Amino acid sequence: MSRSAHPAGPRYADVLPEGHYTPPPADLNALDARVWSRTVARDAEGVVTVGGIGVKQLAEEFGTPAYFLDEDDFRARCRAWRDAFGADADVFYAGKAFLSRAVVRWLHEEGLNLDVCSGGELATALAAGMPAERIALHGNNKSAEEITRAVEAGVGRIVLDSFQEIVRVAHIAERLGKRQRVQIRVTVGVEAHTHEFIATAHEDQKFGLPLAGGQAAEAVRRALKLDALELIGIHSHIGSQIFDTSGFEVAAHRVVKLLAEVRDEHGVELPEIDLGGGLGIAYTSDDDPREPREIAVALRDIVTRECAAAGLAVPRISVEPGRAIVGPTAFTLYEVGTIKELPGLRTYVSVDGGMSDNIRTALYDAEYSVALVSRTSTAEPMLSRVVGKHCESGDIVVRDAFLPADVAPGDLLAVPATGAYCRSMASNYNHALRPPVVAVRDGEARVIVRRETEEDLLRLDVG
Repeated sequence: MSRSAHPAGPRYADVLPEGHYTPPPADLNALDARVWSRTVARDAEGVVTVGGIGVKQLAEEFGTPAYFLDEDDFRARCRAWRDAFGADADVFYAGKAFLSRAVVRWLHEEGLNLDVCSGGELATALAAGMPAERIALHGNNKSAEEITRAVEAGVGRIVLDSFQEIVRVAHIAERLGKRQRVQIRVTVGVEAHTHEFIATAHEDQKFGLPLAGGQAAEAVRRALKLDALELIGIHSHIGSQIFDTSGFEVAAHRVVKLLAEVRDEHGVELPEIDLGGGLGIAYTSDDDPREPREIAVALRDIVTRECAAAGLAVPRISVEPGRAIVGPTAFTLYEVGTIKELPGLRTYVSVDGGMSDNIRTALYDAEYSVALVSRTSTAEPMLSRVVGKHCESGDIVVRDAFLPADVAPGDLLAVPATGAYCRSMASNYNHALRPPVVAVRDGEARVIVRRETEEDLLRLDVG
């Protein structure tokens, strides 16, 4: 099929509901720096490169689909968060976004701490040499085995999520002859996403102990009575993909009020406050996230102001960026397989991956960008839907995007900002083989998580 065989397709306004018209970009070959990692560029031949290596070479060596992680960008973002908050605060990378032994080593080298939320993540952290005192263990239903391993290893903190867990951790710590540092996760009645937040009536969730009704205060009472626990602070998490700190302001006000109540009732000023993560990144050109330094200044000002009003010393602040560090550092590279034009609607461009390597579009209706990266094109923009190869109508990678009308089988497409919650949530649906993660830096590429093989699949099938 020749590349000229695909017409430009319908106008966006003919397809999308009224009020949702978005014109095509002026230049389909341009790469918006907001959604790509720092070393991504086009070379003189129009091929996109990362870390100085072209995607054609990467595809030939490592295959597709594959995740390519810009190590320089990852390290730079770690340093930006570390430097923004300074030595008197703690930055815990949220390992659930993406974790591997290589990533753990980078975090250690760049001076960040690590937040894990399962036994497997804890095992990865310890195997890669992260000092246990720089690890925090999260989770709403930690098993006795997970808690035991964490206490034995000497993790720096365990975030308590229920009344039962207070007793469970204390019992295990006492049995092991240790005093475990803990925080209590509280639900503050704030839900924040992107530019909006709801300040009331969000206690109905599985995480944390609500401030409303006094459960959080009762959790503090119980923890302070147990000699095997050292209660060091309060933890709060208000949402995800947040671009605005206004939700944190309401949350901090409510958490600091609890700290003041703890002081008044128990004569204790808890020394730490963890404001969680959820800071957003740019998935499309419409997203405009704030820089780490702006966020650090805003959060510090909020906590300082609230503590001054309550007559409290300013506690040590912790934050937990995951997506904000790793999300922008990687892209997923696909090869185009088939192209199907639906006259009057759009053109479906099928790639060799899909919901098994990125479930977020199907799960959250997430929006992504996409670009033709193996060459440039002067063809007209074509309204496209990039879809995967799985047997699901919801197997969509990018719901609505403009691609050049001459896109053809064999072309390489890349979806940026897939470093977070793509490989970590990948599956073997349809017995797909999960893609590799390849780190690229200074003209060199190396596999840090290898591609699965059919032998891997069959090894678990003992029938």
